[in-house]
Amino acid sequence: MGRRRGIMSDQLKEELAKELGFYDTVQREGWGGITARDAGNMVKRAIELAENQLVNKR
Repeated sequence: MGRRRGIMSDQLKEELAKELGFYDTVQREGWGGITARDAGNMVKRAIELAENQLVNKR
């Protein structure tokens, strides 16, 4: 099975990495250098932002 292209834009991923404090690792080592915990926190934050956008649209 091939790798799926991500749903999050590169810009959003970079903003979240900066907000969560591991953007320096991304710059040094690429996305493969972040921990599973950091990746999970990034996804959790992206979901929170999406949910907030849905609530505010109503």
